[in-house]
Amino acid sequence: MGTFVINQDREIVLNTAQGVFVPTGTTKELVKAVSSYVKKPGKLLDLGCGSGAVGLALHQSGAAESALYASDISQHAVDCLRQNASLNHCPVVLRCGSLLDPWENEKFDYIVDDVAGIAQEVAAISPWYNNVPCASGVDGTLLVCKMIEDAPRYLNPQGLLFFPVISFSNIKAILKTAQDHFSHVEKLSHTEWPLPKEMYAHVDLLQRLQAENHIEYIEKFGMVLYFTDVYVAY
Repeated sequence: MGTFVINQDREIVLNTAQGVFVPTGTTKELVKAVSSYVKKPGKLLDLGCGSGAVGLALHQSGAAESALYASDISQHAVDCLRQNASLNHCPVVLRCGSLLDPWENEKFDYIVDDVAGIAQEVAAISPWYNNVPCASGVDGTLLVCKMIEDAPRYLNPQGLLFFPVISFSNIKAILKTAQDHFSHVEKLSHTEWPLPKEMYAHVDLLQRLQAENHIEYIEKFGMVLYFTDVYVAY
């Protein structure tokens, strides 16, 4: 049993399981951005929930009214969240399925997306997708863009979609999709991260993917940096 530290004042109890995505810095940035933006509790969906770090943290912060809604394509992830919800005394409505498919005829005030959003070849060499599938396409847009296209049908009037964009993906394609389907798309945060040490052995792969406009990264002072931007759309 472990904990997921949200900030210096808050943490949640969080177990992980084999084949279930482990929270990263992007997870914390997403929680931080949504918590700061949301002013009143609403019906909240944690989409691509993994172990439940995002949804449980937002429920604890007061962003989710009553039960937390959550889903993942992995049954292992759904089972893991069910256990973590019990540990954190959080009522949940859980479903297993691809993207928004499990929620037909449901509408939400907030959809918080954390589905796989980096290029598949990057995921394969990263420490983040250890035994976790990442069917996100050559430029990381396959799942994210589909989710953005479908999200308006699952939002209440005045509903909000929150989603991270990681620079190991085609950022321009993701943002164009968002702007095509929402009238307002706003960046809430920008955070730069150092490339994990084990990925430096694959810099030639990153260079090729960037040359093909599939991903973006920054080189500063001999370091490779990537970044996470968190957006809200409505």
